[in-house]
Amino acid sequence: MKEVVLHGRGGQGIVLSSEILAYALLLEGKYASSLPMFGGERRGAPVQAFLRFDEKPVRDTHQIYEPDCVVIVDPSLAKSPTVLQGLRGDGIVIANTSRELLELNHKNLKVMAVVDATGIALTEIGRAIGNTCMLGAIAKVTGWVELDSVVSSLEMYFKGKAGERNVQAARRGYDSVRILRLGD
Repeated sequence: MKEVVLHGRGGQGIVLSSEILAYALLLEGKYASSLPMFGGERRGAPVQAFLRFDEKPVRDTHQIYEPDCVVIVDPSLAKSPTVLQGLRGDGIVIANTSRELLELNHKNLKVMAVVDATGIALTEIGRAIGNTCMLGAIAKVTGWVELDSVVSSLEMYFKGKAGERNVQAARRGYDSVRILRLGD
């Protein structure tokens, strides 16, 4: 089973991203479960979403304590000492940042990827909400889901111009993500 934790803030579409990604995995015949965790339900408050998937049914419905992958949609949360807590061996971090690299240290961090999801979202969608761009980056970095499945899932959630813009943001996230393998 693979486990992913997405970190962001209320209003950034973190929970929706987890649901869209779960649906994309379902389209590929995998089993997936998406679960949000909120503090105060208000715009700007820290939000986490948990995603589990496997080739067999996923029965766990609790918080993820040892993720295979951490996705940081709000760059300010990268400074939190708990964001990488429990990261499993061969850990993957995918972060929304305009920087070339984030200064993150964890003994299990093996792959770091960065993408300017906010910049891409401003260009493609006209709003600084980079969640759908991050879905494309997740597909590219992990290889756990195909970009075409993410696009199909996005088309189920967004219609018309909004759908086209979000699909384009995901495609640009896929094409623009910079991947660094640590320890190579």
